[in-house]
Amino acid sequence: MSDLKDPRVFFAAERTLLAWTRTSIVMIASGFGIERASILIQAITHGRATADKTGTVFWVGLAFIALGTFAAFCSSRQYLAVLKTLTPEEYPAGYGTKCGLAINTIVAVLGICLGIAVYVGHVS
Repeated sequence: MSDLKDPRVFFAAERTLLAWTRTSIVMIASGFGIERASILIQAITHGRATADKTGTVFWVGLAFIALGTFAAFCSSRQYLAVLKTLTPEEYPAGYGTKCGLAINTIVAVLGICLGIAVYVGHVS
């Protein structure tokens, strides 16, 4: 679709994917940190913090984990859509085009696993 026959188009798409991967990792890690803050609140207040305060912190953290996972999946989908528009000349010779996609997909799957583990740990 670009008709530039220039591998820089592919590299731009890959840089964008990897930027979204970093963003996803930061959102997932921030969500985990926020979720763990409910334990810190309980420790600081010697158990006097209301369940409402710690419950809100838990759900905000879980929302960040879910958002990071969603961003990883969406960016993978967008990257695949861009790859379909490129001509063979726009792919660098001998360069693997799926490594960034695989890493991003693994981040998304691990985000799901972390979200489930956090939720199950909170419920039980």
